[in-house]
Amino acid sequence: VDARVAEAVRDAIGVLEDLGARTVPVSIPGMRYALAAYYVICTCEASSNLARFDGIRYGPAADIRKPWHEAYREIRREKFGTEVRRRIMLGTFALSAGYAGRYYAKAQIARRNIRLDFERAFRSADIIAGPTMPTVAFRLGEKTDPLSLYLSDILTVPANLAGIPAISVPCAGRVDGLPVGLQMMGRRFEDERVIDAAYAYEQGAGR
Repeated sequence: VDARVAEAVRDAIGVLEDLGARTVPVSIPGMRYALAAYYVICTCEASSNLARFDGIRYGPAADIRKPWHEAYREIRREKFGTEVRRRIMLGTFALSAGYAGRYYAKAQIARRNIRLDFERAFRSADIIAGPTMPTVAFRLGEKTDPLSLYLSDILTVPANLAGIPAISVPCAGRVDGLPVGLQMMGRRFEDERVIDAAYAYEQGAGR
């Protein structure tokens, strides 16, 4: 995490402490596998769910005068953007014969372990707070490499994998005029507690 982001988040947590919150350190060991597991699972789901988008079952009607494989290719090329096509290809590969056990099954195991890590952490905490992103917000068009964009999700995908509520609010302090996000995560089905904590921070920070 960028040192400036870490400082802004520590200051934000200090606001919560001033409001009466007591802070304790927690550990989520499975977070190191979260990003890889997330992108295996989400690309597999994209590949599976979007397979039906063929201009016949779903999507705009295909030109039935053309051979089916040509009409199928055209409708998907026209309606799916570059990133969607990339994810479909990655997911199709991960689910293909000989690879599903190597990638998808292991990603699901990692997902389960991350969920259990959060359950253990929430035995000693009601809210887990930290940075939303490891860096300051980047300017529009500044990052175009898909891998670097995927890495920006490293701190937010664990909540998605664990199935827990999470919210991001702007920290009171900025870095070089750019916002820094404070992420708060809570136990499953305790969405209201997470929203209350975020609201309390915004009120305490004078936002």
